[in-house]
Amino acid sequence: MHIFYVPQATRGAVILSEEESIHCVRVLRLLPGSNVLVSDGKGMLFNAVLMDAHPKRAVLELGDAKKGYDHWPFHLHIAVAPTKNIDRLEWFLEKATEIGIDEISLFSSYHSERRVVKTERLEKVIIAAMKQSLKSRLPVLNGVMSFEQFISQDLKGKKFIAYIDENIKDQLSLSYSPFSDSVILIGPEGDFSPEEVQLAIDKGFKPISLGSARLRTETAALVACQTIQLISQIHSK
Repeated sequence: MHIFYVPQATRGAVILSEEESIHCVRVLRLLPGSNVLVSDGKGMLFNAVLMDAHPKRAVLELGDAKKGYDHWPFHLHIAVAPTKNIDRLEWFLEKATEIGIDEISLFSSYHSERRVVKTERLEKVIIAAMKQSLKSRLPVLNGVMSFEQFISQDLKGKKFIAYIDENIKDQLSLSYSPFSDSVILIGPEGDFSPEEVQLAIDKGFKPISLGSARLRTETAALVACQTIQLISQIHSK
């Protein structure tokens, strides 16, 4: 069933944004009476019926509400240095949203290849991934800040920093406690500088490894996301 995003969804009639209306009427060619789903991006899914197939302001009548399929009892926050090729960052955002993540922060560090990012396009990628995967919670995307600014925040949960160092013995898969809140730092292609690693450790971040392979930034971030979700799924059975 098709799903649409309406941030202020409540009971009764709602009007889709122009972009969502075009997708509904021009792309999907839905007709009045079609049954659809609506996500408010905050954890709720609504059954809905298309009442007016207007190509710029389609009207839906919302019915029963239910919790979405993506509720987990912890907060997963991954902070990542934007990649030089923006497509690779978009790929991570799309896949992490499909797998399940609560918050994504972007930061610039000493070896960063990209320091400016337009988040409007990235937010659209996240919304599309949320709908495609029938999620009901929209991950929060925080714009680029400096590495020092990010680690100095009052962050929620256990804090990890992943980087390449053969002396790191602790794996994320063994260091993470199931269902606990976590923040994971993923550096740029040139990795974190030694000074940045020490700053993070001083702020309470625990060094962890994601395995012996040398991973691209977006791959490492996705591995971290999948590891947390997989561990929690295993322990929920």
